[in-house]
Formats: sequence, C-alpha cells, structure tokens
Amino acid sequence: MTKTVELKSDDVAFGGKGVGRDGGKAVFVPFTIDGEKVSAQIFREKKQFAEAELLAVNEASPHRVEAQCPYFGRCGGCAYQHIDYEHQLGIKWRQVRDILKRIGKIAEPPMRPMVPSPVAYGYRNRITVHVLGGVIGFFRRESNRLIDVEQCPISSDEVNGELRQLRAGAPRDGHYPLRGGNRARIFSQTNDAVGNKLREIVVSLVPADQNTLIDAYCGSGFFAKAVLEKFERVIGIDWDRFAIEEANKNATQKETYIAGDVEEALEQSRSGGFQTADHGKLGGLEAAAPGGNPRLLTIIADPPATGLTKRICQSINELSPNTLIYVSCNPATLARDIRDLGQTFAVNSITPLDMFPQTAEIEVVAHLTHSPGG
Repeated sequence: MTKTVELKSDDVAFGGKGVGRDGGKAVFVPFTIDGEKVSAQIFREKKQFAEAELLAVNEASPHRVEAQCPYFGRCGGCAYQHIDYEHQLGIKWRQVRDILKRIGKIAEPPMRPMVPSPVAYGYRNRITVHVLGGVIGFFRRESNRLIDVEQCPISSDEVNGELRQLRAGAPRDGHYPLRGGNRARIFSQTNDAVGNKLREIVVSLVPADQNTLIDAYCGSGFFAKAVLEKFERVIGIDWDRFAIEEANKNATQKETYIAGDVEEALEQSRSGGFQTADHGKLGGLEAAAPGGNPRLLTIIADPPATGLTKRICQSINELSPNTLIYVSCNPATLARDIRDLGQTFAVNSITPLDMFPQTAEIEVVAHLTHSPGG
C-alpha cells in the first residue's frame, strides 16, 4: 500500500538519498537535497524507516542544478547530478564524519578538508558496460534491468570513444570493461587526478627512515613504489597475480611482491616470515633491522569495499606498526575496522577525497599511529 507524504529533507544520507521525517519516522527519498520541501510516495515501510519516490519538489534548494546526463534518475550510476558540485563535497564530508561517529565510536573525528576532483565530469578512465538482448549500457537504478546508454558524461572522451566502437560492433551478450588509453588490465584508480592526490597524501603520511613497509592489497605497487626511499624493505601482497607480475617488472632488490591472500600472509608474518611464490621464506619483521626497533614498521591497507576481516585486524593489532595508513572506498567498513583497531591505534587524521563526483561513492585515507600501551 502506497502513501503520499509532504516532507522537509533534513539531510542526505550515505548512499545519496535525502532524509525527511513522517510522524518521527525517517523517510529516505532519492534526488532530494537537505532543506528542500518535497512530495513523495512511500512504497516500502519498515518499523524504523520508510522508502519513498520523489513526486515533486515544492521548495527547491539553491544548490539544485540541472543534471548533465539524459539518463540521470534512471541509470543506477550517479546520485548527485542534481546538486551543485561544492554542495556535493560538503554532503560527502559530513557523511564521513557522521559515519565515524556512529559506527567508529569516535566522538570528534579528526577530519581534514575534502579533496575535490579537478573536474566534476569526464573523469572516469574506465567503465564496465553490459550487453543483453541488443541493449548496451548500465543497470537501471535499483534494478537488474539495463538502460541503453550512448555516452556517459562522467567518463573520459577516450572511454566514450570505446563505447561508441562497442555499440557500432553489434557485440554479444556479456560484460565489457572499457578503458581509456593503453592501460594494463589490472586495478587502478578510476580518477587519475584524484588518484595522484591520494598517492601524494599517503606519501606525506609515511615517516622517514622506516625499516619495513607491508603494503596490503598492493596492486601493481601504486603506493609502495612511491615511498621506496623511506624503507629498507618493502613487502607487497595482493591476490591478483597479474598485478603482482606488473609490480615485479621494475622491482628493486628491496622490493618483494607476493601473490596470495592478505589474511594468510599477515598471519604468516606473525609466525616468523612470509611465504613467497617459490616456497621460500622472507625473514620475520624484526630481522629487517637487527638491533633496531621492530616497530619501525608501516602498514598500508587498501582493501575492497568489504573492508578488513576480523583476522586481518587481529594481525595488524599484533604486528603493532608504528604507522597504519588505511585507504578505504567504503566509509562504513572503515569506521567498523577503526573501532576494532582502536585499542592499539590512535586516529591522527581522516582525509576524504572525491574520487567519484556525481556518485555517492567516497574515498577516505585514515592515518593511525600506534598508541603507547597498545
């Protein structure tokens, strides 16, 4: 049973939906902006909240703009094209802060300013297009059906050129990764300009004169190779053997890259060494600097959206690096993991970056240091 309600949007929740209240119950409405008065139709009601579709904007926010994409509202990719870019940045900054308070149990998160993207459109250097029954495009919002897409405004000209070529070729049903330029088929940051800013931040947070770096989820060495001069030894771990092969192409003597499971590798490191692909062993962490401080260890973790497992958090707590840099594409799992790491580490800074303008996605760098007595 549906119900029409008049709401004032108080906030925009993580994920991109505006939040109003009907009789005290939170109602989530997409494509609304904080401060707006709207009419909405509730289509799903739970005990604690309800979901609704926007019917009309009765009092518009001054931050409302015309979307630049003809598919906006139907395509499931973008959530914020109706909001001016500066306001998008403010919304995302508050979302990160509030998630760290609510889930991470940090009373006052040490937030740094949001790092914007130099361009709000045309930034994506890769997309994945789906083909089914002659329809070539992306999934519709909250649906497994496809919407036919001729071009994607948040993607680069090169990527859109590949999309045009794909559409001209009558492709078979399937999934088609499209990448701008001659890029290796391994993970890389989707927004080159913000990816470079992300790497600069990570480099700035790594202290000098360290013994060992463990780069968990290292990919092809995006971070590790940028901080080589600060370490005597660098160990990268990633499940993607193609990325590890790429990392090894120009590796120095101080670099070792391991294709394997991060959870298992970190557990091995706690019990005396890392198992390498040729079944050899690297020495334990203390062996990196005889007579030195075994805590001159830095860990960089850049996990998938699911975050770190409990066992990985336990390994990091037991390894007790003096510096932990956690790069996250999901503030909620970051906050959860910071809570699990809280007895061993102090949170020095949180830096959100807008890697994905117009979408609800947020990249975050958390800088943690070992707590005395941890």
